[in-house]
Formats: sequence, C-alpha cells, structure tokens
Amino acid sequence: MAMTAARAVEPSDDIEPLTVEQTRIHIPDGHRLGSKRPPRLGDALDFWQFAGAAANVAMQMARPGVGHGVADSKVESGALMVRPWKRLRTTASYLAVAILGSEEEKTAFREAVNVAHRQVKSEPGAAVKYNAFDRNLQLWVAACLYIGFEDSYQLLHGRMSPEEAEAFYRTAAPLGTTLQVPLDMWPATRVEFDVYWNEACRLAVLDDKVAAYVDDLLHLRMIHWYFRVFFGGLLRFLTAGFLGPYFREQMGVQWRPIDQRRFENLFVFVGFVNRFIPRFVRYLPTYVLMSDVRKRMRKHRAMI
Repeated sequence: MAMTAARAVEPSDDIEPLTVEQTRIHIPDGHRLGSKRPPRLGDALDFWQFAGAAANVAMQMARPGVGHGVADSKVESGALMVRPWKRLRTTASYLAVAILGSEEEKTAFREAVNVAHRQVKSEPGAAVKYNAFDRNLQLWVAACLYIGFEDSYQLLHGRMSPEEAEAFYRTAAPLGTTLQVPLDMWPATRVEFDVYWNEACRLAVLDDKVAAYVDDLLHLRMIHWYFRVFFGGLLRFLTAGFLGPYFREQMGVQWRPIDQRRFENLFVFVGFVNRFIPRFVRYLPTYVLMSDVRKRMRKHRAMI
C-alpha cells in the first residue's frame, strides 16, 4: 500500500455515471448483533470513528472549492497543517454538538464557526472561486462526514439492512443543518443520498495545488516526526482503507486485495473487542468534547 497524491482528469459529461462500488468503501457481509431499536447516528460515536478522520478530510478537499478554501485559508489559528490538534478538536466538537447538542448549543457553535468562515473566500481573479458560506460546499462536507460515520459504524457492527440504513440516515441531517445547509437541501432518503453522493463525487477532482496539500495530509506531515515513526504506518493504512476506490485513484493511493483483507480483518477484531468495552468508555472522547463546549459557553470563552 503506497500513497502519492496524483492530479485527476476534469470530469466530462461523456464519462459514465459513478457507482456506489466506485465511491464507497467495501463493507463485507456479516452477521450484525440485533438491537431493540433502529440504529441512530449517535450510535456511531465510538472512538474508532476517528480512525478515518484524515481520509474524510482528504475527501472533503477533493472538491475544489473546499480544497482551495482550506489550502488558502488565512485563519491560521485553526489551520490543519499549522495546528492539527486544534483543528481535530474543533471538527470533533462540531460533530458532538450536531449530534448531541441542544438547539441553543447548535446556534452558539454555528455563530462561532461563522466568525471563522467569514474570512474564507476567494480573492478576485482566483483560479477557483469559493466561499465558506456556499451551501453546496457545506452540503458536500456534511455528506463526507456522514459517509465517515456510516462506514465506521458498519465496519464495527456489520452491514446494515436497507431498513436499518434508512433509520440511521434519518438522524443525520443535523450534520449539515447545524451550519448553513437548509433541511430541504439534505437528501430526503438514504436512496436519494446515494444519488446525490455519486453525482457530487464527479465534481471531486484534484488540481496540483490541492494534490500537494492532500499529499502532506496523507503522509501526516502536520504532526511531529516521532508520532509518524510510531503511528504513521497504521494511520496511513487506516486512511487508505477509509477511501473509496474513486478517491484512491484521485490521490494515487495503491490498494491491493491483501490490503483490503487486512483492513476488514482488523475491524472484525476491533468489533469483537468492542463488545466487551463499556459504552461510556468508547464514547468518552465525544462526551469530553461536549462537556468542553458547554463549559466554554458558560464561561463565554471562544468555542473554536
């Protein structure tokens, strides 16, 4: 398994429509433990959701408006390559608020993000036009986040049935509506989401500038060298595993059948071990982040 970000070809109307097999990772068939109620997005708050974080950011950046917005951002206080841990905290806090927060907490976090987003817009004459308040770009980011939750949940618990997948999806709209995505923009059903996703992926193409940025991300150059020495191999493996074939091709990631088997076997093992870890332990990082957000609100401190 190797990673070298590569420039992709611009989409054309002559290209065949993308399929789920191209744009999503493979989830093996397997027995899933029964549940007394339909699954919800909140059930995917296991700490293993963070395993695909780098892959999710890379997918988001494959959309030019997002990629250039991140690469050109003047908001260094939350820049991924400058302050990666703060960026991780901010994103994870957003997810915690979107899923667990009250309407008051969502509004407060939205306003805090808006302050940073006002500075993220393209300069006149820029090769790629973007604005952080573009609802289409925000919908794309929210869709990527949903993909991350659904993939990690199924890897740990087994493939969901269509009915379970629909129930899980019905709780996901706040990933977008917590910011500027209106509810009527969020695909109404899980089937409609697949249609949106495959069409939106055709707009996900890397140019040289964003490809170089993503290459730094895939090789974890934003963290200290000693973390890369001890954890770099595992993190690169997990990142590649959480990328669908279409994105691996975009980013020049080589992924062999043996890599896929190792990836799936890893999560069979993790899923088995998770059964014996209390839920509050597995969800502890998210609960801690939610507590931090509430503390910041009480003390009128910066949210992000």
